[in-house]
Amino acid sequence: MSMISRRNVLASAVAVAATTAVAEAGPSSAFAETPAANVSLRRRSLPNVVLPDDARYGDLIVGNNARWRARPESVHLVRSTSEVVQAVQEAVDGDKRLSVKSGGHCYCDFVYNPEVHVVIDTSTLNDVSYDELRRAFVVEAGATLLNAYEALYKGWGVTIPGGMCYSVGAGGHFSGGGYGMLSRKHGLSIDHLYAVEVVVVDTTGKARAVVATRDAADPNRDLWWAHTGGGGGNFGVVTRYWFRTPGTERQAPARQLVTPPKEVLVSALSLPWSALDEDSFTGMVRAFGNWHERNAAVGSPYASLCSFLMMNHKSNGSIGLLTQIDATVPGAQNLLASYLRDVTAALGPGVARPMAGPTGEFGPLPELFTPQRLPWLTAVRLLGTSNPTLSSPVMRGAHKSAYLRKGFTDAQIGSMYRNLVRADHANPSSMVVLLSFGGRINSVPPSATASAQRDSIFKGLFQSFWAEEQHDAENIAWTRDVYREVFAATGGYPVPGTDTDGCYINYPDTDITDPAQNTSGVPWQALYYKGNYSRLQQIKAMYDPRDVFRHAQSIRLPE
Repeated sequence: MSMISRRNVLASAVAVAATTAVAEAGPSSAFAETPAANVSLRRRSLPNVVLPDDARYGDLIVGNNARWRARPESVHLVRSTSEVVQAVQEAVDGDKRLSVKSGGHCYCDFVYNPEVHVVIDTSTLNDVSYDELRRAFVVEAGATLLNAYEALYKGWGVTIPGGMCYSVGAGGHFSGGGYGMLSRKHGLSIDHLYAVEVVVVDTTGKARAVVATRDAADPNRDLWWAHTGGGGGNFGVVTRYWFRTPGTERQAPARQLVTPPKEVLVSALSLPWSALDEDSFTGMVRAFGNWHERNAAVGSPYASLCSFLMMNHKSNGSIGLLTQIDATVPGAQNLLASYLRDVTAALGPGVARPMAGPTGEFGPLPELFTPQRLPWLTAVRLLGTSNPTLSSPVMRGAHKSAYLRKGFTDAQIGSMYRNLVRADHANPSSMVVLLSFGGRINSVPPSATASAQRDSIFKGLFQSFWAEEQHDAENIAWTRDVYREVFAATGGYPVPGTDTDGCYINYPDTDITDPAQNTSGVPWQALYYKGNYSRLQQIKAMYDPRDVFRHAQSIRLPE
């Protein structure tokens, strides 16, 4: 048996072998396709198609951002590549607009919007296994991150350096690059991506499944490259990924992916707004940026440290500082203590308190006031399931992002402060979050993958969460205000330059395409993809020439 898995996947192993046999044809003649693409299309209905009169329908037409809803004619809960091929073929034959969902965490309306007729929901396509033929780990598109981490770690002692939130789906997360607590040490998720299977549609309107690998001789390598940061819903339906760290193909499975730390030290501090004024706030944010400027190198002793500075609106009562470091590195406890002192020095001694209330996207974590030494998977579970704001299926949200090459100026920090203490806005879940970046991520050239931002030191996330539609306007306005003012010098957006480097495609922003909001003069495509966009367009033309897979910010076909 060639696939070791939670379930019987003999058919998948046969598909892989057959794909190898047909790959020689190349994209110009016949795509390298799996036998799943050769299924008979005579059976015109799928076994698990949800229609509007089905009791399950209401749960399947909205994602985690409740602002975005759809009224599709059908939702296809697919369970195999062959079912995906058939669902796509039926949509194409019927001239139906389709969208693709894995975990449902898209910040924008890429999946759920009024134009969609058919939703292809891959959440039941969720296996994690080892493929002995390809010598790589398989993660199906519907697997959630926590399930993938648990299966990989319990089965082989390995992991993927991906995101923290437990319920995010693999399909979209990895196609946008994938980033998390281990990325400063081990790179982005896609730096370990070996292959991807995608259901595409050719010029004749035929749906088929293609496997694309990073092998230099693979005629479909461009399709692999497009899924290393090109974003979801652009080229086809991802059904599964294969992961293997470059250079490990001859090693045992337990050495073919990232080995996470045996234990980590985790700290969570609450910094009360009552102890902050504009000067101390400025000193804190400046210190966060300065520290990351000094410690962005791959070889830094702090390479395994990842930190989130979570600056909620003053109505929350507190700012949070969540930090993790590999507990097995020499002097880990002292390194962590030094970092915490550096970032909080401007506040004076004795200010930090236990994080007893919701802060950032997290719930209370008072037990981490004194740094806790935890087994790695325990820490993953704790942090991954302690973010009720992000994982709530009834919250509404507005989001904007930025890559930072340098720390913020005092003027930019002043803009943050003024918006975070505004008396005319009192949402405790409005926030600016700064997230560690750099390290191993920046060791990869910008053109080697579709993830072009490869020399930033931290990221910024400007966002607001709320529960009721009646509060949409005020929260959207606040998020726009703080972001526009912070980046006022470059037209309200963090344009690629000496200090900033654009926006993260996995944190998509509804305003980025609007010239009334984005006055930078820099096209939204350049903010997400920089110089990689033209290549993504060429790949789009090759694998989705009919523009079947599209949404409000999808890759455009070249003119």
